[in-house]
Amino acid sequence: MSMACLELSKEVKLKGEEKECTKDGSIDLNGKPAIRETSGKWVAGIMILLNQALATLAFFGVGVNLVLFLTRVLKENNADAANSVSKWTGTVYICSLVGAFVSDSYWGRFKTCAIFQVIYVTGLSLLALASQLYLLKPKGCGNRTTLCGEHSTMEIGLFYISVYMIALGYGGYQPNIATLGADQFDEQHPGECSSKVAFFSYFYLFMNLGSLFSNTILDYFEDEGMWALGFWASAASAFAALMLFLGGTARYRHFKSNGNPLARFAQVLVAATKKGKVETPENEDDFYQGEDDDDTTSGRKMLHTHGFKFLDRAAVVTSRELIIDNQKQSGHNSWRLCPISQVEEVKCILRLLPIWLCTIIYSVVFTQMASLFVEQGDAMKTTIGNFRIPAASMSTFDILSVAGVIFLNRRVLNPLVRKFKKCKGDDAGLTELQRMGIGLVIAVLAMLSAGIVECYRLKYASNDCKHCEGSSSLNIFWQIPQYAFIGASEVFMYVAQLEFFNAQAPDGLKSFGSALCMTSISLGNYVSSFLVSIVIKVSATDNMPGWIPGNLNKGHLDRFYFLLAGLTLIDLAAYIACAKWYKNIKHSEKIQGHEEEDNFEV
Repeated sequence: MSMACLELSKEVKLKGEEKECTKDGSIDLNGKPAIRETSGKWVAGIMILLNQALATLAFFGVGVNLVLFLTRVLKENNADAANSVSKWTGTVYICSLVGAFVSDSYWGRFKTCAIFQVIYVTGLSLLALASQLYLLKPKGCGNRTTLCGEHSTMEIGLFYISVYMIALGYGGYQPNIATLGADQFDEQHPGECSSKVAFFSYFYLFMNLGSLFSNTILDYFEDEGMWALGFWASAASAFAALMLFLGGTARYRHFKSNGNPLARFAQVLVAATKKGKVETPENEDDFYQGEDDDDTTSGRKMLHTHGFKFLDRAAVVTSRELIIDNQKQSGHNSWRLCPISQVEEVKCILRLLPIWLCTIIYSVVFTQMASLFVEQGDAMKTTIGNFRIPAASMSTFDILSVAGVIFLNRRVLNPLVRKFKKCKGDDAGLTELQRMGIGLVIAVLAMLSAGIVECYRLKYASNDCKHCEGSSSLNIFWQIPQYAFIGASEVFMYVAQLEFFNAQAPDGLKSFGSALCMTSISLGNYVSSFLVSIVIKVSATDNMPGWIPGNLNKGHLDRFYFLLAGLTLIDLAAYIACAKWYKNIKHSEKIQGHEEEDNFEV
């Protein structure tokens, strides 16, 4: 226990009771060790889950129908609108790296979440204002029948400024809120450790529940042309999320930021390069372990692992360094000698990269739900009597699938796997890597389902339509299987990703670990946009309309879906190879923040 925690305990003892500090190095808002009973746990966790639900409601209030807004209000064609949405969504998640960097390096997770949420609310308010005053002209335009007029460069510029402010705000906030939620549970405490594992499933569930309102109520109003109302509702929801987040300020547990990780990585690479001809010792204890006050990495020390042996040279103490250090008598040169824990931090990130790269193709599949699935559904029969079902609202079945599969996974599948493994001496359920592999298999089924539905949609479609909305007699409910498969695959892929990258990232780079999950979605959107562009260019030759023309009834969207199924199968094979190669992170159990008495700073 740290000196700060001991002093705090003495103060409380004078009042007749003793309070227990957390054991994972977490601190409170004032920089003192967090008291277990009065901080974190599910009280703070639930506030963060509700904040996530409201913020996601606001995000999907814009994102779920953005492709229709671009075609109806800004009058872009189908392919351009799908590409614009993919690029925007990609930007949302690439901004997660920005948020993770400033969080892990300088601001900490709480401050980063607060600042980016303010940007988010501002962007949503600007979008609502721009739509109401400039973009929706004539009044009532933007529905199925009334297209909007021409817009000036200033008006279109204002629209893109607002939506990319939303991208920056939501993207920068997202990885940090997930990690801040996980921070509320002490993994050194048995009860809280199990709650931390459960938190990621509930986090993804609340994120989907938040989008449920957007995909039904808001989606309906926006589809009927009431875009400004939908955008103002999104802005109000984001503002409520911000107020709720700030309301839990005194309860949250925090971790100190750890400085610029790029400098730490560069030091290891430079030091290893300078010692290219130095032999590495056989005994692990001969590597430089760092000084007692060395703060190059925070949290638990990382133990030496085999692999990437070239980098081990950065932790080899040479005779030249001993002479220089004796002459200077002022510590080692960090660009020539690094603690083995710092070297392992770099190794850890390098091991994560192949797994991360294999998740990008899955994100290409996932992003079709917000673009081509909507355009496909819009060209199907969307009416029941006089009531019209907005195509984008079909993602409700994705959300219901997510909720159902999370329940089945936690209550049925995982206990069954544990029971089966227990017979073989292993009490663990499905690992994160195994669940991600299952997610890829289900993604293949989703694309095959979408392709088969498209074949039948074309069979019952009219080629003479102009806009082709509702031009096929095939009912939109035939899309339910592809949405359900996507939802099931999300639970196995994205929930497992959040758990995996959070658990396997070094203690000083937890937000970066969550950002890797978001960034795979980002690159998936960019790859999707690139694939769509290539397919259009290659398939639209010799006066042929191509696979994804403006009139889907003259194209072959089914072939694009089957192409994605094939690419996902190839990706699955590569993923299995990478998963077998991967080695888990190895930690010592010492927590610097609460165990090193002389190293804690209030």
